[in-house]
Amino acid sequence: MKVYLVGGAVRDKLLGLQPKEFDWVVVGSTPEEMRRNGYKQVGKHFPVFLHPETHEEYALARTERKTAPGYTGFDTDASVDVTLEEDLKRRDLTINAIAEDKHGNIIDPFNGVNDIMQRQLRHVSAAFTEDPVRILRVARFSAKLASFKFSIASETKTLMQTMVASGEIDALVPERIWKELERSLVTHNPQCFFKVLRQCGALKKLLPEIDQLFGIPQPEKHHPEIDTGIHTLLVLQQAAMLTSNPIVKFAALTHDLGKGTTPKEQWPKHVGHEERGVSLVKTVCKRLRIPNNYRDLALHVARYHLHCHRAAELTPKTLLKVLKNIDALRRPDRFEQFLLACEADARGRTGFENKEYPQANLFRTAFNAITDINISDIINTETSGDAIAKKLQQRQLQAISEAVMRFKSNLI
Repeated sequence: MKVYLVGGAVRDKLLGLQPKEFDWVVVGSTPEEMRRNGYKQVGKHFPVFLHPETHEEYALARTERKTAPGYTGFDTDASVDVTLEEDLKRRDLTINAIAEDKHGNIIDPFNGVNDIMQRQLRHVSAAFTEDPVRILRVARFSAKLASFKFSIASETKTLMQTMVASGEIDALVPERIWKELERSLVTHNPQCFFKVLRQCGALKKLLPEIDQLFGIPQPEKHHPEIDTGIHTLLVLQQAAMLTSNPIVKFAALTHDLGKGTTPKEQWPKHVGHEERGVSLVKTVCKRLRIPNNYRDLALHVARYHLHCHRAAELTPKTLLKVLKNIDALRRPDRFEQFLLACEADARGRTGFENKEYPQANLFRTAFNAITDINISDIINTETSGDAIAKKLQQRQLQAISEAVMRFKSNLI
């Protein structure tokens, strides 16, 4: 029985990064032996065990044989005679097919170390085409390693395009698509994930609502980049610079989906794209089974991002309406996420990347004005709910009006 550190931990160490997770492969053992040594079996489809003390994953070395379409159509062999090299060969990229023994020696049968040095994302073998999830993983690693300036090897690009054209990617289930998408949103450069998917043709199949934004023009006065798809990725990039929160990044990604359905005769204007976008956000979230906290913020940003941009032009009544509709008083954390996504939208334009966004502070001013209102006297003097609500709204409008006036005077 021999144990090797494998995969991401080895890759990250070679890149000078601190590994966050440690995965191990065990050669020459059996499930029975692992259990006798105190390991807890957790793998459903192949033998994976948790170390009795560290709780890190230890998997028996295995091979895989394609038996059916999709990412689940495999038979696995984890017998004692499976070698380390055979286990590494089934992995997706050469940079993930490197092992390290207990003495710190590197085992690198597929030249992954050289690809790390050359900053290349390259498939290990032709078996890459057997698992459509690998397209998403390459796109995610492109985002994860963007700061190291990794590029995808030309032959790997060709394989990815072939997989899309053959329909292999159609076997992906919503949960796997969302899992990789969400993991890409956690990176510092999530826009790279979508660039890669578009280059190989996968974006059109997996997220057609995003893909159809490319080539659609916007007014050059407000959008020097013109192309709505390019703008969307710029917004996502800005969101990643403003926050590490993937929920905000998803809202930034989907804020302009409605522009993809604007009739051509109306271009480059997009009147009413906000409400059209709301419908499309719902469609995407339902299809990919995206969690409600992602969906809810994305819906608010799609519907109200222009209100935020035009905050200085809004009446106290409209400011109050938006604050109520996004449930700012009960969800101040989400209100701040809303403002971040709107700021990313404003900055996600060529030449506007560093522009100040006072609209967010104006909305915060309106929000703070109504949070400080004391309604005990209203409740004590009014008996009906309608009367209380009416007086409260009057007091809120007055507070917003005065606060916004002070805010604007301070800007002059």
